[in-house]
Amino acid sequence: MMPPEDPERWPEEPAPHPPADGELLDGHAGPMVRPYVMTSGRIEPARGKFDLITLVVASGPEPEGAIGLGPEHLAIIRLCQSVMSVAELTGHLDLPVATVRVMLGDLLDKGFVMMQEPEPEADMHDIRLYKAVIDGLRAL
Repeated sequence: MMPPEDPERWPEEPAPHPPADGELLDGHAGPMVRPYVMTSGRIEPARGKFDLITLVVASGPEPEGAIGLGPEHLAIIRLCQSVMSVAELTGHLDLPVATVRVMLGDLLDKGFVMMQEPEPEADMHDIRLYKAVIDGLRAL
């Protein structure tokens, strides 16, 4: 379909509504907070190294009135009442993984969560591993 020749006939787009003083808007969700605000601008956890497959579990029930914890921190503690991976937490919270890692570091530092790092991969340069695999295959 061809656009009209006369630019006067084009419908005018409404002017965008500027947000009120410092208010950030998401068209569907309403006001929102940027992830870097949740972490005070930090991009690395204060403690711990959280891979996507690192398992996290709460060390106790959700604390009542814990000072210094935001609603996202409390949501993590609620979700971690059963063991959960960092990837799962990120999906449930709908937050960037870097933000979740920083919050997990805060919770680990304060003793609200425990973590289990993934086991390191086997040394693939060890010839004994290959010989053991070959011997196992021959035994079949």
